[in-house]
Amino acid sequence: MGVIIILVILIVILILGIKIVPQQHAYVIERLGKYKKTITAGLNIIIPVIDVVRVNVNLKEQVADFPPQPVITKDNVTMQIDTVVYFKIVDPAAYAYGVENPIMAIENLTATTLRNIIGDMELDETLTSRDKVNGQLCAIIDEATDPWGIKINRVELKNIMPPKAIQESMEKQMKAERERREQILIAEGEKKSAVLKAEGEKESAVLRAEAAYVATVKEAEAHAESIRLHKEAEANGVVMMKQAEAEGIAKLKEAGMSTDQIVKLRSLNALETASKGQATKIIIPSDIQSVAGFVEGVKESL
Repeated sequence: MGVIIILVILIVILILGIKIVPQQHAYVIERLGKYKKTITAGLNIIIPVIDVVRVNVNLKEQVADFPPQPVITKDNVTMQIDTVVYFKIVDPAAYAYGVENPIMAIENLTATTLRNIIGDMELDETLTSRDKVNGQLCAIIDEATDPWGIKINRVELKNIMPPKAIQESMEKQMKAERERREQILIAEGEKKSAVLKAEGEKESAVLRAEAAYVATVKEAEAHAESIRLHKEAEANGVVMMKQAEAEGIAKLKEAGMSTDQIVKLRSLNALETASKGQATKIIIPSDIQSVAGFVEGVKESL
C-alpha cells in the first residue's frame, strides 16, 4: 500500500513538473523566489513546488493605443496628440523584473518625449513633419525601454488636433488656397486656349498664303505656256511663210525671172500691202510698170 502511495506521489510530481509552453510565449521561472530561467515554446521540465512560473510573457508584436496628450508647440499653440506604439518583448526576464507596469511606463515615456519634441517645433512644422516626429519618438523610446526587455518597432502619431479656432483658420486658408489654384487653372486654360486659337489662325493664314502662292505660280505657268505656244505658232507661221516664199521664188526662177525682177516683184507686193494700210504717202518705183507687165506675162504662161 505504501509503495502505491509513493508511486502516485511521484506521478503527480512528474505531472506537475511538466510545462508545455505555447508558441510565441515564454515562462519566467523562479526557484524559491529567485529568477532561475526562461522556458520557451515546447515541452519543459521544472521541479514542482520549488520552481514556479512567475510571468507568462507574450512574445508577439503588440500595439498600445494611448489617449490624446496635451502638447504645446514652440509658437504657444496647445494641441491634442494621440499616439500608437508597436512593440515586442525580446527579453522576458528583463520585462518581468525591469519595471512594475511596462505599458504605463511606455505611455508616460511617450507623453513626455512627445512634449519635448513638439515643444521645439512650430505648428506648421508639426502638421507637416509627422515622419520626423515618428522617427525621433521611436529612437528615444526604444533606447529608454532596452533595460525593460522591450523593443519599440515604430511609433505613429494617430491624430493631431489643434484648437477649434486654429482649425477654422486653417480651413479658411485651405479654402483660399483652393480658390487661388482654381483661378490659376482657369487662367492657364484661357492662356492655352488663346495660344491654340492664335496657332490655328497662324496655320490658317499660312495655308491661305500657300494656296495664293500656288495659284499665282499656276497662273504664271499657264501664261508662260500660252506665250510659248503663241511664239511657237508665230515661229511655225514664219517658217511656213519662208517655205512658201522660197517655193514662189523657185517657181519664178523656173519661169525665167531674174533675181532683180524677183526683188522688184516683192517690192510690188509690199506696195500692195502698204496701200491697204494707213500710210498717207506711197513712193512708186519708176520701173514698176515694166515689172507689172512682166508679171502679167508670167501669169499667162503659167
